[in-house]
Amino acid sequence: MNSAKTWFLMALLTVILVLIGRFVGGAHGMLVFLVLGIAINFFSYWSSGRMAILMTRSRPASEAELPEVYAMVRRLTERANLPMPEIYITPTDQPNAFATGRNPAHAKVAVTEGILRLLPARELEGVLAHEIGHVRNRDILISSMAATLAGVISYIANALQWAVMFGFGSRDDDRDNVALEIITMIFAPIAAMMIQMAISRSREFKADATGARLVGDPNPLADALEHLEMYAHRIPNPVNPATSHLFIVNPFRGESIARLFSTHPSTAERVARLRNMRILG
Repeated sequence: MNSAKTWFLMALLTVILVLIGRFVGGAHGMLVFLVLGIAINFFSYWSSGRMAILMTRSRPASEAELPEVYAMVRRLTERANLPMPEIYITPTDQPNAFATGRNPAHAKVAVTEGILRLLPARELEGVLAHEIGHVRNRDILISSMAATLAGVISYIANALQWAVMFGFGSRDDDRDNVALEIITMIFAPIAAMMIQMAISRSREFKADATGARLVGDPNPLADALEHLEMYAHRIPNPVNPATSHLFIVNPFRGESIARLFSTHPSTAERVARLRNMRILG
């Protein structure tokens, strides 16, 4: 299923770029942007994890710097029979976390400065278990690619707006072509949000359940989600909006139009499901 979604995102990006190429340079522009789309797809597949780290301004953290986090992640990955991921710190006061990478062998787990200060160890382990759940469920590639592609489309949309302002683009007088140019310019940023929404919200429920089983108790994660949701309303997160779906809770609750296109299921529903879980053994 995730493989099909990956191909879908690649195809969608290519179509969007070809339409933008039509606006920029007609048939020749379509060909150029087709090649560009193929190149971006190839780059995104192999480098989306690194791009997500760069887009969130995260930095590597050593075991000497975060011994407790390393101990928790090592314990959880051993239970999940996974290799140890790289650990990063994201420079924001909002408590949050995310996982990224091409596959478990190239996984990266990032925690924010805020989560290290504000969550007790018990809840932090629940959050880390959720992120290891994403790695185990192998949905980090599709999420990482979506962040990269949404960022690319948003960047191109901004450039397109400047092109329109300065009179660049197709010189065809055909009104249909002019309408197509306007529609393309409007559609591009919406497409970036739709790409993020294409990531099934069910993956968060699955990662919650996997994380709860790794810890052996659903309550630490349930408690953490309630606290993270509360902090998300109070503490801003200056990360790139294209990466919002990566985080365990939506970092833009209550302060961005992106909330209308939520990439996360209701936190209350996630908590309710966790509270009702019964873990055997």
